[in-house]
Amino acid sequence: MPTGRFAPSPTGDLHLGNLRTALAAWLFARSSGSRFLVRMEDLDRVQSSPAHEASQLADLAALGLDWDGEVVRQSDRFDRYEAAIAQLDAAGLTYPCWCTRREIQEAASAPHVGPVPEGAYPGTCRDLDAAGRAERAATGRPPALRLRAQVASATVADDLLGTITAAVDDVVLRRNDGVPAYNLAVVVDDAAQGVEQVVRGDDLASSAPRQRHLADLLGLPAVAYAHLPLVLAPDGRRLAKRDGAVTLADQAAVGRTADAVRELLAASLGLDPGDGRPIELARRFDRTTVPAGPWVPSTALLGG
Repeated sequence: MPTGRFAPSPTGDLHLGNLRTALAAWLFARSSGSRFLVRMEDLDRVQSSPAHEASQLADLAALGLDWDGEVVRQSDRFDRYEAAIAQLDAAGLTYPCWCTRREIQEAASAPHVGPVPEGAYPGTCRDLDAAGRAERAATGRPPALRLRAQVASATVADDLLGTITAAVDDVVLRRNDGVPAYNLAVVVDDAAQGVEQVVRGDDLASSAPRQRHLADLLGLPAVAYAHLPLVLAPDGRRLAKRDGAVTLADQAAVGRTADAVRELLAASLGLDPGDGRPIELARRFDRTTVPAGPWVPSTALLGG
């Protein structure tokens, strides 16, 4: 059965941007008769907590969003990620990397490397010989494990943004603390859960080609993408806690109910709230009318 999902990181309260994405993902799924799953991307052992997870699930329920089956947690799925890494390793598609973040930044900006897309790994450890690896290992710093990407760029279709073409670099598969990395986990989980439609913020749009390439290398089915423009503060910055009533609890404190917030979020997605019950919103949802630009809540909405 067709399946969509919402996959937050339980590292804090959901803000209006997260809640809007959750509503959009739910509408994409329910309007087409698809299943809707919730997955907790809790690989961050420091920031993730059961309390944050409980708060996020309570907020989704308060908005009237339901989901199918049990909530899945990435922290329970390391065996799946390690199996995928073993598959890539057996195909000669991995290598150890000892680079620090600072070294990557310095290498990416070095003139002899050539143009490297911002944030992309410049390949410093990709072709180290045995002596070079031994020298790096002698520092005592544990290595991360990277993908040996087979293409320089890739293109995916997006229901909201159109065509996305972006660099495909040698993404981290396993961090140097032994924890599987985001790009691997999300690809493995979407395939394992039968996810066919990924709706998320457009700050992750450039990751889609990387993830598609990784899925191809693992022989996993491709997903369809819809990257939603972000929610911005009135001054054009990315919405943050300092901007006022950005969480559902903040909104309640200024006298706005969860139902009212849902109607505002629905309006921001191009829906006339009308009968604002979730089931009615799903019946009237049309993905082609979702605004192409970011949503900028008013100062009044943010309690200013």
